[in-house]
Order: sequence, then structure tokens, then C-alpha cells
Amino acid sequence: MTDHHSTSRDARSDPPLAVIASGAGDGSGAVHGYRLDRASGHLTRVTTTPVENPSFLAIGPDENTLYAVERIDGGTVSAFRFDETTGDVDLLNRRSSEGAGPCYVSVDGEGRYAYAANYRGGTVAMYPIAEDGRLEAACDVVYHEGGGPDPDRQAAPHPHFVAPGPANRFVYVPDLGTDRIAIYRPDFERGRLRPADPPATRVHDGAGPRHLAFHPSGRFAYVVDELDSTVTALERDPETGALQTIDTVDTLPPGFDGENAASDIHVHPSGRWAYVTNRGHDSVASFAVDDASGSLRPVDHESTRGETPRTFAIDPGGHALLVGNQHGESVVTMAVDPESGALEAVAETAVAKPVCVVMLG
Repeated sequence: MTDHHSTSRDARSDPPLAVIASGAGDGSGAVHGYRLDRASGHLTRVTTTPVENPSFLAIGPDENTLYAVERIDGGTVSAFRFDETTGDVDLLNRRSSEGAGPCYVSVDGEGRYAYAANYRGGTVAMYPIAEDGRLEAACDVVYHEGGGPDPDRQAAPHPHFVAPGPANRFVYVPDLGTDRIAIYRPDFERGRLRPADPPATRVHDGAGPRHLAFHPSGRFAYVVDELDSTVTALERDPETGALQTIDTVDTLPPGFDGENAASDIHVHPSGRWAYVTNRGHDSVASFAVDDASGSLRPVDHESTRGETPRTFAIDPGGHALLVGNQHGESVVTMAVDPESGALEAVAETAVAKPVCVVMLG
């Protein structure tokens, strides 16, 4: 790491920068940069860039590039030059997402490849990244097959997430339509996604796995199951990439009988807690992580003060959590209790249709 880059990171580390995508699904949209005041939880907007219809964002490891999937022209993956100080973004180029309804984008830890998941297309695409951050044409596209027991939501495969695991050795793809987490071993020399051995882990029928988060140790992974509002805790084999179920816990409090769809999941930087958003109950559920077994224990539920919390992010220091209420037109800042991991809403910022929240660090 160069001295200049270290200085730049220090300069923007306090207050941290949140990058928020907003879009109504009608072709409008934007990417905003906000500074977080850790003391008050307030967000101050520093920049807004029109982006046609973003649905998910990823920041490259150099923190000078940003990638977005946009639901335009059937499906697009876009690369932007990103200013980590101001939050400004400038379009570099666009590529086809190689499927319909792109819903997730990620970048490997070395910034060599990007990956996109297409919910309606049932495909996952792999893209080489040029030295200037531009996306080259997709070097591989894999097609999922199968379905699940829910005739409305699982009649076809629906990849909902794609990201490299620890050390970049494996790529994981929860598929809501098939109740499976596909596992690939990327061939970086040939630019291919090869099935790992085993090629997938199955979760329980009708779960609808959506997003996946890894424990900082790399030993455990947690997948949020959208259709039945559960979290499946998994133990990870670092040699084969295989995942084995530890346990499954509900994301909702006892007695709640309304409609709900669990959405996003992240593990606290300390590894002590995991958090999940509930759309319907409109809350963030917090769980304590058992260091030895990786199992989860419910801690609390904090209201998001708005409707349809689609995604959230934890600030790099682990002090605050930012959750976007997609239909509530707001981003709510929650303070993280350093002893229990419980959350408390401390501030609210008006943001039109926030669909993705990421933070630097």
C-alpha cells in the first residue's frame, strides 16, 4: 500500500462515507454519497450522480472504482470511476449482465474479476476487470437449472447473490428458486467458473436463500432465507469450499403472524453478532454468534421506522448500522451497543427509494 493511499484512507475514515443507490424502477435513479457523523448518526449528502436504474452496488478493493447492476436494456453491469473523498462517480463503461433482472454485483479481493447474478435470467456472469477499472466482455456465463416447492416463487432458478468467499478461492451463489447455494472454483487463468466438489449445498425446502455473509474467521457463513424468514448457519470447509448446515433460526419475533420477506444479512466486523432485515415486520433482527459452534442466538428486533428495509450496511468501525427503507423513503442510522450488539435507531435521513447501501472500509 502506498503512502498516498494510506493518507487518503485516513483522511476519509472519520466521518465514513456511505454510498446509496436509489431508484423507483421507472428508469430514474441515482447514486448518492453521504458522510456519517458517528456522534449523532446524521447523514450529510455530499454528492448525487444520476444512474438510470441501479439495483445493487459494489466498491472495488482499490476504493477508486464502483460497480452497479442496472435494470436497463434487459440487464446491465456498469463500471464507474469513484472518488473516495467526495463520493463522485463517472461512468467508465457498461456491459450486458448476460441475463434478465440483475440483482447483485461483487468484485474479488484483488480487483481482477467482477460477478453478476441475474434473478430472472437464472444466470451468473464473470467479467475480467481492466487496469483502469473498466469491465471487459463476460468471460463466462453459467446457467442454473431446477426449481423448488413454491409454485409462485420457485418455478425456475433465481440466483440472488454472487460473491467470492474468503481468500477468493470459491464463489458462492444462493439461488432462491432452487433452495441451493451453488459453489464455484474460479479458474482465473482461463476466466471460467468451474463447479466445486461438491458443487452445491442444499438448504431446507421452501427456504428461498437470498443473501450470504461470511464470519470474519472464514469458518462460518450465514444465508438469509427470504421465503420462510429464517437464517441458516453453515460451517465452511476452507479446502473444498463446502458448506454444512449448523442450525436454522427465525428472523421474526415469536407471535408475529403477518406477511414478511427477509432480505439482507451482514456479520459485525467483530464477528460477535449477525444482523438481518425483515420486510413486512420492518425491523432489523440481531443475533449473537457463538464463537465455538457458529450457531446464532436471537438478541433483539429494532424497528426500521419505515417500510421495506431492502439492504443495510455496517460502518467500518462497527459503531453504526445504516438501513434503507425502500418504500419508506428513508435511511435510518442505528447505534450498535458494544456489549450486547443490540441496536437503537438514532437518526433518520430522507432518501428517495433507497435500494442499496454500502460503506467504505
